[in-house]
Amino acid sequence: MNATPAYQLIDRPEQLAPLLAALDRVQEASLDTEADNLYHYRTRVCLLQFYVDGEIYLVDVLAPIDLKPLWSRLATKHLIMHGSDFDVRLLYDLCHFRPKSLFDTMLAAQLLNRQRIGLAALLEEHFGVELDKDSQKANWSKRPLTQRLLDYAALDVYYLPRLRDLLTSELAVAERLEWLDQQCQRQIEAGTLGFPRDDENGWRLGRSERLRPTGLAVLHAVWHWREEWARKLDVPPFKVTGNELLLRIAESADHGLSARAMVESMHLGKRHDRLAPSLLQALEAGLARDPHTLPRRRGRDPNQQPLSADELALQDRLKTDRDRIAARLKLDPTLIANRAQLAQVARAPDKVDQVLLPWQSGLLRNEPALRADHPANRVATERAERSGKTVTQGELSFDETNSPPGEKSPSTDVSDQTDPSDDQLEQT
Repeated sequence: MNATPAYQLIDRPEQLAPLLAALDRVQEASLDTEADNLYHYRTRVCLLQFYVDGEIYLVDVLAPIDLKPLWSRLATKHLIMHGSDFDVRLLYDLCHFRPKSLFDTMLAAQLLNRQRIGLAALLEEHFGVELDKDSQKANWSKRPLTQRLLDYAALDVYYLPRLRDLLTSELAVAERLEWLDQQCQRQIEAGTLGFPRDDENGWRLGRSERLRPTGLAVLHAVWHWREEWARKLDVPPFKVTGNELLLRIAESADHGLSARAMVESMHLGKRHDRLAPSLLQALEAGLARDPHTLPRRRGRDPNQQPLSADELALQDRLKTDRDRIAARLKLDPTLIANRAQLAQVARAPDKVDQVLLPWQSGLLRNEPALRADHPANRVATERAERSGKTVTQGELSFDETNSPPGEKSPSTDVSDQTDPSDDQLEQT
């Protein structure tokens, strides 16, 4: 059994003072959050966990407490967190909170090429502590919070300073502390964007680009049907039905099935009898809709335009350089540059410092793919000069017919990764 450290639960206004006083005495604090995103339509912060000056404080965010004094103090502190991306976005959406600086133990573990980077795995490895995995998916909005959940929440922050110290020592030996600083700063910047807002094209799921007009009209109708029910039931949309079922319905419409035939061929779980009549109406409306009236896609982002053959070839050479460096440094290659970033650099090599962090671009800048004296780049320069065009290093590229011996042929894969589609099956 894990020894549970002592903690103070703050669920009344008069209990906040000790935490504020502790923050006034220190320069850093460990922080974690618990939310209810698996249980409600709109995600809420439910609990804040702090480890400050040797004490653990658990703040019930759903209690009637004015937290403005807490946020103003916290904004001046260095924070220790684990997997902070979700938390930082969550807190920014809650009150526009922005960390001054942070040390993310998950990012640190990634830069050290740990195979298991979850907090539970790291605490078990270094301290022999086993976190209650069931509590990770608990309903944190339910009150009162159980002793089991409070104990779990306390352990989430108690070991963070010691874990930070261990990882710092390893990063210093590997000379990667500056890399982590840059990663954490980018995490803060990304967090201030919050979560994506409602998008009129949010209904275009996964493989929807393969649908014909009828299928698209039906997908639009059933997606909005699901959103309406999720709001009404106050549950995440996937608990009404998953994306995979919505796509199957749209594909069935493309194959000529009637609305009634589609409803009769599916089961919507425990709420089927309640949901089916309105789904039938949505399907009928979708089948009757003129597809030309659907919301149009926004203009394609220039960074998402298909790469030319020359740019694809350069992307392949960049990937070769990246993979070679990653193998030498024992790093996940995508930490240096993911596929989307490689595509951006291939499109505009002279903007590599804008696309990548300094430590990332520093690893790639002097590699063959980005050097002007690379054989393929010289071929591109000579070809451009013959055509009368002045070429900068940022425009160097080459096509498959001019590839030097041994170079990989350009691929047709432009995307970073396949677009993630939340194809969760309907909940029963």
